[in-house]
Amino acid sequence: MELSINAGIPVLGNGLGYERAKEVKEFDETKAGVKGLVDSGVAKVPRFLIHPPESLPSSSPATMQYFKVPVIDLRGFESCPRTEIVDEIREASETWGFFQIVNHGVPATIIENMLEVVRRFHEQPNEEKMEWYSRDYKQRVRYYCNGDLLVSKAANWRDSIVFDFQDGPLKPEAFPPVCRESVKEYMKNIIELSKGLSELLSEALGLRSDYLARIECMKSESLVCHYYPVCPEPHLTLGTTKHSDPSCLTLLLQDSIGGLQVLHQNHWVDVPPVQGALVANIGDFMQLITNDKFRSVEHRVLAGRAGPRVSLACFFYPSPTHKFKPYGPIKEFLSDKDPPVYRETHISEYLAHYRSKGLDGHSALPHFKL
Repeated sequence: MELSINAGIPVLGNGLGYERAKEVKEFDETKAGVKGLVDSGVAKVPRFLIHPPESLPSSSPATMQYFKVPVIDLRGFESCPRTEIVDEIREASETWGFFQIVNHGVPATIIENMLEVVRRFHEQPNEEKMEWYSRDYKQRVRYYCNGDLLVSKAANWRDSIVFDFQDGPLKPEAFPPVCRESVKEYMKNIIELSKGLSELLSEALGLRSDYLARIECMKSESLVCHYYPVCPEPHLTLGTTKHSDPSCLTLLLQDSIGGLQVLHQNHWVDVPPVQGALVANIGDFMQLITNDKFRSVEHRVLAGRAGPRVSLACFFYPSPTHKFKPYGPIKEFLSDKDPPVYRETHISEYLAHYRSKGLDGHSALPHFKL
């Protein structure tokens, strides 16, 4: 196999041999990510980032135009009555598993600033960000390229930095200086919003408004900030493979570039950027405890040429004190006609299984079915 090194980044040659494990290891050791490949001037996508044709988007997007992801206006959601908002969330959670929310209360200045600092972190010189590079899940702030890089069959065209709040607040020195204050301010607002959404989702399930709060299924957070560089051959790779989220709920902030798609009625539908909006999607753990009433749906991100894309996904999980608490389908949804679909599990077991399989294009939920 021919393998050249350009600016410290391994670049595929045209040799017939292909040692994936070796190539991935060499790439990972640069700690430069996909952004490093772009900075080195690559004109071809390395083989370990090339996806099989059946995983890639078709050339015709004609089917997508018939569907539109719901956009829900949360204005006044903190007051009662809010029947219309609850009904819209119920319908979206049952049929789409995805919806965009506007007038959610997170200030536009905080949203714009957060997108800017994430972009700034990923676009700084590699020597300034590589000290944060790690694959250790126990490291609560870490920068990496593809969490499943070492187990995936095809890697994704993206780099990420994660801020893990699942075990409580982070010390100031744990943050990269470029985004310390912005992340703290953003998370304060997102957590406040999640409390209101917890009530709305509870009511949409036909339960008391404090139900999800009482079982603490949305009590801890992990913020993952993705960067998708411009791709020289976007038809050969993906920004993010088809997957569903392991969380109870995910709140996503995306910039204006686009590329996010959701699988709806066997069609890939664009989730177009809406100024100031947040994208909410139901996660696997919510589908499990609601016994399939709310749906965790598969989604993906396309690679593109339009410009580098930035997105921030905040995942909500059960309380840190409930890491090993068994969760199963909520008893209110069970009957002789509706038996439990899933066995009881805890979030630590679910995440361990999810990580072990990587983003392989298949849901982790079937593993927990009875």
